[in-house]
Amino acid sequence: MNAQRIPRSWRMLALGTGGQTAGTTALYGLPYLLPALQEELGLSLAGAGLLVSCPVFGILLGLIGWGAVADRYGERLALTAGLLAAAGALAGAAAVRGAVPLGALLVLAGAAGCSVNSASGRLVIGWFPPARRGIAMGVRQASQPLGTALAAAVFPPLAHLAGLAGAFGFCAALCGAAGAAIALRAVDPPRPAKREGTRTPAPYRGGYLWRIHAAAGLLCVPQFVVTGFSLLFLTQARGWSVGAAAGVLAVANLAGAGVRLFAGWWSDRSGSRIAPMRALAAATVVDLGLLAAGTAWDSPAAPVALLLACGLTVSTNGLHNTAVAEYAGPDWAGRVLGVHGMAQHAAVVLVPPLAGALIAGHGYVAAFALAAAFPALAVALLPAADRGARWPGPEAVPDPAPGAGTRAGAGPPIVES
Repeated sequence: MNAQRIPRSWRMLALGTGGQTAGTTALYGLPYLLPALQEELGLSLAGAGLLVSCPVFGILLGLIGWGAVADRYGERLALTAGLLAAAGALAGAAAVRGAVPLGALLVLAGAAGCSVNSASGRLVIGWFPPARRGIAMGVRQASQPLGTALAAAVFPPLAHLAGLAGAFGFCAALCGAAGAAIALRAVDPPRPAKREGTRTPAPYRGGYLWRIHAAAGLLCVPQFVVTGFSLLFLTQARGWSVGAAAGVLAVANLAGAGVRLFAGWWSDRSGSRIAPMRALAAATVVDLGLLAAGTAWDSPAAPVALLLACGLTVSTNGLHNTAVAEYAGPDWAGRVLGVHGMAQHAAVVLVPPLAGALIAGHGYVAAFALAAAFPALAVALLPAADRGARWPGPEAVPDPAPGAGTRAGAGPPIVES
């Protein structure tokens, strides 16, 4: 074991996690600005929900392209360019007035910032061996609940003090700092040597990847329902103050980060990504059913189930991202992660406005009960078992010959214990 080389993998994990956290806060934390969007722009709940969905429209436009950039030119370039461009769009969002120009800039921010969805996962997978990828991707995927926790804690008071301009300015600064750190410190992972002239076939023969793509999309629907409307549920339906609700939800999202770490550790110990994913999806169905029932009966159990849902609905993200990247291999992982993210965002792009309309017309019980149906379908759709991974660990990458160069931005092979 080369002890001097091991810390590089953890530094890359920290950079990838930081970039994903910044992107999550800016692109997925906007539901915590729903009250400010309604008040400052005079929007209905459905209209504000549509504005919150604008970054998701942008993400749909950019995911596969950024994956191709990462596959071809490296993760550092993709992450740096995407985060800095997103920072520029968000700075523009802080300066404009009116829903239409704000929505356009949020679409641009989503199209640029989604580089973290394709490239940061690829960066992490490439620097860790299979036996540690689950926990490593759990750490990286913990950035999503960390980002939403940061948004829950910062956006409501910041919007109260400085308006929407202050919140979007904060997001621009966060993405700019993450992009600069990655530009200065990130190193692309080594890739297994290939014989000249050979091409790795596309990994889409058979239905394995398609089934995971579809199941992941279904699992994201309740995540967006819970994240998008938990603040409004606690304040409007349960009478909590905005400060108390934001603080409790921030803690619940931090707990969600812990659940992702546990899921990654579980998958490494069990040697499977699919089995833990199926179990966690089934637990999500049960919890959402309890949430709907508790809401219908005005039970104190409803807020408890809601806070549990903040963790359970995000628990499987690291597992399915690891599964598809491992199966795709280093030559296709960026594009496959792009397709994977596109499937998820296509499933949820209209969830905020449609859920807002459903809640406005039929109440929270209908929304929570319908949300429970999606992870139930995912359980049925998941493959029966894992398929063999095409991506060997970094310890399988041979040392370069004396005097041989490496691909631009790539570091030497590492050895993990």
